[in-house]
Amino acid sequence: MNYWEIIVNSYEGAAKGLWNYIVVPLKDNGVPNFFYFLILISVLIWVLEIVVPWRKKQAIFRRDFWLDSFYMFFNFFLFRVFLFAALVNVTYALFVSFLELFGYQGGAMIDLSGLHWGVQLVLFFLIADLTQWAVHVVLHRVPFLWQFHKVHHSVKEMGFAAHLRYHFMENLFYQPAKFVALSLLFGFELQYAFYIYYLATLIGHLNHANLNLDYGPLRYLLNNPKMHIWHHAKEMPEKHPFGMNFGISLSIWDYLFGTAYVPSSGRDIELGFEKDESYPQGFWGQLVEPFKRQK
Repeated sequence: MNYWEIIVNSYEGAAKGLWNYIVVPLKDNGVPNFFYFLILISVLIWVLEIVVPWRKKQAIFRRDFWLDSFYMFFNFFLFRVFLFAALVNVTYALFVSFLELFGYQGGAMIDLSGLHWGVQLVLFFLIADLTQWAVHVVLHRVPFLWQFHKVHHSVKEMGFAAHLRYHFMENLFYQPAKFVALSLLFGFELQYAFYIYYLATLIGHLNHANLNLDYGPLRYLLNNPKMHIWHHAKEMPEKHPFGMNFGISLSIWDYLFGTAYVPSSGRDIELGFEKDESYPQGFWGQLVEPFKRQK
């Protein structure tokens, strides 16, 4: 298959997938399709933010509520149809072609597809989350990549939808890394992998929610709002000048690698980054800003 065929098939597949998300609310096993799952958990967590808010003075329709809601559907659905699917599939094809120059003939280095599906799910979740943790650290430490990640850190008031305010270019850093880790290295083949996707989305929503949660002793395993609020702190501590609390779903990586930092509740700390007062406030401005020449 040539690259043009890959692009065409990607667009067709993504468009059909989006249409199926909308017109077929439930999967064959009765689980909501991701489109409706995202709406469901967003509404439920928003209701919790209204009923038991952590920051009681924060408005129900907090600052940038609608902007973040648009990002949520743009990044998960519109961008996937118009650019992401084709771009990622071509990137994968180019990467595999590059590996073939060194004798790669397909398959995984360590094939875990024969393990029980439950064991595969747990390993899949752990490896995927560790991979994303590592990419997240790189996004903070490499200046060029930080310009794209700034979009996510431009949030000034936290709420569930802030989870999915991010620049579409981040997909080009996260997805190839996960492809290498989950497919080329370990060869997962999971019928139920979507459950991990659902779980990670739920945890991400909760991490950014205006809720007083830390999960007690489980906070050393699971990321949580009281920990993640410090990741968005405008003022960085001297010990962590590039940031801290990089965990996506799990907090354990930060405790293991020394990047955990929760000095207090963090409820009312200022969010953002240095000189964010001049950062674009609208969607298109934030989309273009990382491509501008930085002083």
